[in-house]
Amino acid sequence: MMRMRNKLMGLLASFLVLFALFRLNVGGVMDYIEAVKGQEAVVTGGEVSISDAEKTKLKTTIETEAAERFVAPIDARIDRVWKAIPGYNGLEVDIEKTYQQTLASGTTSPIQFVYKEIPPKVSLKDLGPWPIYKGNPNKKMIAIMVNVAWGNEFLPSILDTFDKENVKATFFLDGSWLKKYPDVAKQIQDRGHEISNHAYSHPDMSTLNRQSQYTQISRTEDLLKGTLSVQNKWFAPPSGSYNQTTVQVANEQGLMTVLWTIDTVDWRKPSPDWIIRKISSKLEPGAMILMHPTASSRDALLGMIREAKRQGYALGTVSETLSSDRLPAAVEQTP
Repeated sequence: MMRMRNKLMGLLASFLVLFALFRLNVGGVMDYIEAVKGQEAVVTGGEVSISDAEKTKLKTTIETEAAERFVAPIDARIDRVWKAIPGYNGLEVDIEKTYQQTLASGTTSPIQFVYKEIPPKVSLKDLGPWPIYKGNPNKKMIAIMVNVAWGNEFLPSILDTFDKENVKATFFLDGSWLKKYPDVAKQIQDRGHEISNHAYSHPDMSTLNRQSQYTQISRTEDLLKGTLSVQNKWFAPPSGSYNQTTVQVANEQGLMTVLWTIDTVDWRKPSPDWIIRKISSKLEPGAMILMHPTASSRDALLGMIREAKRQGYALGTVSETLSSDRLPAAVEQTP
């Protein structure tokens, strides 16, 4: 009886061991099968989810949308009042890149549109020697121009404000000032600002003969290149005084003549609030704002910048504002 009982106990123990092994083996196999199925789902999912018919339909939809989303470029032109007006790049859908990027997303909706810019047929340079007062009215960017021939004591605060607001301006330097304060000019350049030409001794350009005008520009141009290694393309006549000879001789030296859209008239020492109100009421796409390193502009600058930002304007250098490049989507809504 005892022998039979021991035999039964042994058989039961063996059965339990075999059952445990069986469960373990089955679990491992099932896990493996499930894993393989999962891999197959990942591998084949992208292929099956977008059929050839859907791909064809996607391509057709993109082509149709591309025609509707096309924005024609705007040529540079001469305006009766504002003289030379820069062009503005057009925009079109890159059909192939849009198609590939949408497929890569694993679905056909929403379409992942990719755009490319189309330059205008007529650029600013194609217009010849004309003065420029503002950028293209379709480009919601403005520039701050700082004409420097005096006022060094206010420059550090002005530069700090630009840094604080992450804004880059264009500083037009008087040549005699640059010769006297090359280190200060280098500080302006090192802060990332654009440096350009403001003649040599702040003359009334319109009263000078042709050779004198040429020399006023070329002396400063030589200093910009020799002192700061600047490859300049702009000339701002002192006090905004110029004639066609001024524009012509600047053009002969590879420079375009720029003036301003809005003047702070900070040399009259207006209150900072007055300047901010004036700028706020006159802002428009492409506006170029003139200031000098004065106490009034120093104290108004932060308010000017923040008001422009509040109104949705991007702030850039003269080169950026007058270029035909389109603004980023954050400023200008893409179709």
